[in-house]
Amino acid sequence: MATIKKTTYVNTELEWAESQLVSWKAYVNANPLHELKDRIEWKPTAKGGLLPMAIASIEAQGKFVQETMKNYLALIEVVDKLRNMEEAKVEVRGKGELSGAAAEFLANRK
Repeated sequence: MATIKKTTYVNTELEWAESQLVSWKAYVNANPLHELKDRIEWKPTAKGGLLPMAIASIEAQGKFVQETMKNYLALIEVVDKLRNMEEAKVEVRGKGELSGAAAEFLANRK
C-alpha cells in the first residue's frame, strides 16, 4: 500500500515571505516620510469647473508607510522562524519519522 508523502510547504512560504520583504522595503525606501506630499486630483463639477480633491493626505500616506514598516519587522521574525525550521529539518528515509534512540538523539542534539 502506498503512503502519502507529507509535504511541508515551508520553502514556498519562505520564498513568498522573502519576496514580500523585498517589495515592502523597496516601497518604504521609495517613499521617505520627509518627502511625502498631498496627492491632489482635480474633479470636474456639474457646471464645467474643476474642484481640487485630496486623494491621499500626507498624514494618511505617513501612517501607511509606518504600518508597512511594522509589518516588515514582524515578517522578518516569521522569516527567521521559517529558516530555523528549515535548518532543523532532517531528511529521513521511509515513513519520514525516527523512532527510539535516534529520535531522542535528534531532539537533544542542540
